[in-house]
Amino acid sequence: MINRLKKSLLRRSLLSVALIASLLAAVYWLALASDRYVSETHIIIQRTDLAGGQSVDFASLLGGTSGNRADQLLLRDHLLSVDMLKKLDVTLNLRSHYSDSQRDILSRMWSKDESIEDFHRHFLSRVSIEFDDYAGVLQIKAQGYDAKTAHALASQLVLEGERFMNGMAQGLAQDQVTFLEKQVAQMNNRALQARQAVLAYQNAKGLVSPRAAAETIVTIVAKLEAQRAELQTQRTVLQAYLVAGHPNIVQINQQIDALDQQIAQEQAKLTSPSGKTLNSTIEEYQRLEMQAVFAQDVYKTALVALEKGRIESTRTIKKVSVIQAPTLPVDALEPRRFYNTLVFTLVAFLLAGVLHLLAAIVRDHKD
Repeated sequence: MINRLKKSLLRRSLLSVALIASLLAAVYWLALASDRYVSETHIIIQRTDLAGGQSVDFASLLGGTSGNRADQLLLRDHLLSVDMLKKLDVTLNLRSHYSDSQRDILSRMWSKDESIEDFHRHFLSRVSIEFDDYAGVLQIKAQGYDAKTAHALASQLVLEGERFMNGMAQGLAQDQVTFLEKQVAQMNNRALQARQAVLAYQNAKGLVSPRAAAETIVTIVAKLEAQRAELQTQRTVLQAYLVAGHPNIVQINQQIDALDQQIAQEQAKLTSPSGKTLNSTIEEYQRLEMQAVFAQDVYKTALVALEKGRIESTRTIKKVSVIQAPTLPVDALEPRRFYNTLVFTLVAFLLAGVLHLLAAIVRDHKD
């Protein structure tokens, strides 16, 4: 009899506690909780440098998204950061708004002087930024105690997001321009040094173009060999009816010997076992000339890259396109009063039932 009485009292006490908690929750959610307005906007990040080419985002292709997933996740992280909260607080005075004493104590910040960590936690409970992986869209929801503040908060998030993405992209482009400027200066010095090396070599050898000098010598040797061939023909004709010591034959032999010496001297200018000849001069000159041309080509390429980088650094590379503009709410969507009351009531009675069941199990084990 006593055990039954205890069970009845425990059951009633648990149900009473659950009922009282549910009534208190209903009073709070239905009467005391402050209205919170929600402004919603949808944005997507697009690139304006499509002509420059982009790498293929295979993750977005497999997932069915529209691309720029990494940029949008990066933007989401920035919009929810402490740095963004500080900027918004300066612009919209969020501390005062979220700690307004006219709002209920459970939904507002308790003090305007809360630490930045507590302020940031409260901010995250009032601002939601979700990435729709299928549509590739960032969905921003900003809550405020009045419609104008919620709308201003969502609008400022879009504005600061575009400013951040463009600033980051242009900062990267400017760093690339600075790097390219240094490279152009180095390439210019290399090109000048290469040309100076060519000029110094020309002055040292006393030749403007060793190749042209070699071609001239080859032409001279060809003419000399033609003259020698002609003299040899004449000598053969004279030897047919004159003796070997005839003055005409002796004269032709002397001319042929002179031509042979001249041909040998000219050929020695082109090639020689010592290596100090025109062919080695041509080889070294061509090497210096090739280095100068290569340095000049690299310098031209660097100039083109620099001009392209300067153009890219002065343009909007990434644009935050607004799919749905920040809404100006009319009705307060938060808190969901009836839903929260119903859920709290169900949970309270469910916990009461669980506790009653646990108590019954413990009594059965004691008995």
